[in-house]
Amino acid sequence: MYTKQEIIIRHSREGKSQRQISRELQISRKTVKKYIESYYSGLKHSGDGKVELHEFLSLEPKYSNSKRPKRTLTMELQQQIDQLLEDNSRKRKSGLHKQVLKKCDILTLLHQKGHKIGYTTVCNYISRKEKRSPEAFIRQRYTPGSVCEFDWGEVKININGKRAVLQMAVFTSGYSNYRYACLYYRQDTLAFMESHVKFFAHADGVYHQMVYDNMRVAVARFVGRKEKEPTQALINLKGHYQFHHRFCNAYRGNEKGHVERSVEYIRRKAFGFRDDFSSLDQAEEYLCGVVNQLNNAPRQQTGKTSSELFDHEKEVLWDAPPPFSCYSTEQLRVDKYGTVTYCCNRYSVPDHLVGAFVDVKIYSHQLELYYQDKLIGAHQRSYGAHTWTISLDHYLDTLRKKPGALNNSEALAQSSDHLRQMYQKYYQQCPKDFIELLLYCRKHHISKNKLYDAEQALLGFCPTDISTEKLTALLGNNTTSVPEVVHGNDEKIQKASVAHLLALTNLVEN
Repeated sequence: MYTKQEIIIRHSREGKSQRQISRELQISRKTVKKYIESYYSGLKHSGDGKVELHEFLSLEPKYSNSKRPKRTLTMELQQQIDQLLEDNSRKRKSGLHKQVLKKCDILTLLHQKGHKIGYTTVCNYISRKEKRSPEAFIRQRYTPGSVCEFDWGEVKININGKRAVLQMAVFTSGYSNYRYACLYYRQDTLAFMESHVKFFAHADGVYHQMVYDNMRVAVARFVGRKEKEPTQALINLKGHYQFHHRFCNAYRGNEKGHVERSVEYIRRKAFGFRDDFSSLDQAEEYLCGVVNQLNNAPRQQTGKTSSELFDHEKEVLWDAPPPFSCYSTEQLRVDKYGTVTYCCNRYSVPDHLVGAFVDVKIYSHQLELYYQDKLIGAHQRSYGAHTWTISLDHYLDTLRKKPGALNNSEALAQSSDHLRQMYQKYYQQCPKDFIELLLYCRKHHISKNKLYDAEQALLGFCPTDISTEKLTALLGNNTTSVPEVVHGNDEKIQKASVAHLLALTNLVEN
């Protein structure tokens, strides 16, 4: 547009020739001639030079290619594409909707026939031929407690310095837009069921209808083109909590638009500002705080918060039964390392059960191990690959016979920092004494915290000589456990006995 203005101004104001203007602006003389002739042609029609000059110089040059004939997309090619589109329509009517040709397939077929045409040209032509009217949507009105929508969302955060891809389960009420979210490592059946148990316990009631899309944990299979069969997990939840369910149509996210928006909104508001956490529990606590803030923010339509509307909904929710126990069970055999294997990950059991079968209750976050209906151990569930989850207490009987195996054992490496430091400071040359100390603690149900307190107390008396005998003596003489009882004639005997016990305790401590 600047060049166009310069051409007209230099010719009409300064009286320069077309050749001179072409030389000064370094453009083609034909271009100069075209703009000058179009300008004077407009003046001839209007008769008002000043107005025409302003309008003409303010318009950007336009190039029209509407009259230019199509050089590639000829009438012959259009007829061939139209025939392929008619074949697609016929296939859809015959129930062969999965065998229609896509745009890229039509392009390939044209290339095989020797036509040189681009993909964009084919797409533009087919889009014009199959022009569809925009879809209209119907606004919905929900009554309190009637509908709640559920969906999954992927979240990428750092847990303890490692990148983790988590699945966020999100619930959103259709009436109040009240949101609830929790995190899981996998989008599996256990997480699906457990998230519902948490939500109904949080809501202290059950919504009349739950809405899902075609997720695998909810839809077992399609029956025809429209009907869907629910999974056993959803059937169990429905049977326990007694709610109705509805599945959305494929590729119709608008049919559960509340939760579709909530997944993106919660993920951005929560983990767009922070994505580093020390544990999954810390991440869930942070997520819960963010969701509470969102629920307590005033809504634009009503001026009320989602929490206030949710309190009104609670009055009409159906009563919630006791929490549903959602876990799966398997019977696994203990291998020679004293572990059972589940999903390529190993978990330790007491070493005397090598070769036996144990029952395992599998939850979304932990595993519980039973032998003859007695709980023998519990581990946090691992979602890695070929990992070992080991408890040192499970191998004490074997380590008593093989104390030399303790130093480089996986059990010691996965024990608490306090136990590893205690072993490295005092027991590297005598691992058997360290094992005897742990056996004593297991036999008398002494916690690791109490053992740490005894170590700190002993360091005050003899910091250079810590031994198993002194620790067990200190742990076995607990002055707070001596009752002060007085019964008539036995008063003197009771007092003398207590004095003797206190004196012995002080002698051991000193």
